Amino acid sequence: MNELTWPQRGRLWLRLGLRLILVVLGLWALVRLGPPLFSLFAPFVLALVMAWLLSPAVSWLHSHWGTSRRFLSLALLLLVFAALSAALWALLSAAGRELMSLAGNWEALVASLQGVSDSMGHTFSRLMAHLPAGAQEAAESLMAQFFQWLETVFPTLLSASMDYLAGVAKGVPSFTVSAVVFVMAAYFITADYPRLRAGLADRLPSGPRSFLSLVKRAASAGFGGYVKAEFILSIGVFFILLGGFLLIHQPYALLLALALAVLDFIPIIGSGTAMVPWAAVDLLTGQFRHAVGLMVVWGLVALFRRLAEPKALGDQTGLSPILSLISVYVGMKAAGVPGMVLGPVLCLVALNVGRSGVLDNTLADIKLAARDLSAILQNREGPQPPFPGGGFPPASGKKI
Repeated sequence: MNELTWPQRGRLWLRLGLRLILVVLGLWALVRLGPPLFSLFAPFVLALVMAWLLSPAVSWLHSHWGTSRRFLSLALLLLVFAALSAALWALLSAAGRELMSLAGNWEALVASLQGVSDSMGHTFSRLMAHLPAGAQEAAESLMAQFFQWLETVFPTLLSASMDYLAGVAKGVPSFTVSAVVFVMAAYFITADYPRLRAGLADRLPSGPRSFLSLVKRAASAGFGGYVKAEFILSIGVFFILLGGFLLIHQPYALLLALALAVLDFIPIIGSGTAMVPWAAVDLLTGQFRHAVGLMVVWGLVALFRRLAEPKALGDQTGLSPILSLISVYVGMKAAGVPGMVLGPVLCLVALNVGRSGVLDNTLADIKLAARDLSAILQNREGPQPPFPGGGFPPASGKKI
């Protein structure tokens, strides 16, 4: 084998450097410009998603009934919004009744919490009576510091909560305008979806069009499959929690089941972050039966998650459990809770793009550069470029 000439080596590393710069610039633009742009165009992005979801149904009805697409789009949108509004109204009404009941029993609830606090205090006092004098002083010092911290944290949390509520109240007019814009944009885009899609496709070259089509299919399959799997699992968790709370006669069963199901929807956190400490407090206060009931309900939820989650995610996304874990963890470290949700989706997009062969030339260049660099470091002959005549990938080949 002949070692690469310096012009060949220069072209190779120039291609790799340009690709790296493009990737870095793309990631920078996504991180820095993505959130502001999404916040600005959120009503139109959501309207586009709604139109994409409704377009198959509108097209099918239009082809079978011959009715105007604009009329069908308006009818379907009204039907969807009416169904969502009815479901939300029923859920909020049930939660509102339980909140009113909670407000009516507020004094009894405060007395119950005071009793729990006193019981825990007596339990800790009995435990501390068996500790050495030095350990008792250290524990009392820690408890004093803890209560001082609570005295400073509670006013801060209350002030932050009031500021947040004031901000929400100020944002109601803007939200109303955004909601109206979303409804109008959803109607216009749904009614003209085929024409808009064809017009955009005609203006794109074949290469970028095929690449964007591949990314769209991978992203829609990944994101849709992940959200669908998590939504199905959360519905199952909600009904398990609701049934368990009703069996152990837990007050405000619907409200608690809904809140814990929403908490369980968040990756890694889960409903156990609330139920396990709750059961521990019950054990410390002597409510052993209720603690056992909570642990049984949480055990059923955890068992359902462990048995159903791999199959649901595998069926809906095709992502292996270890890749799901890695993508969720990396997403959490990179972008918090949104990254935990988007991590598996981006992993699926990357895998599908890699399987499509779009990156074959880039991978070939990386392998060639690695072999050539190894040959230089070992002071021996490097590899020939894996193309006829010692050349490099033709310009008409697949692009990154």
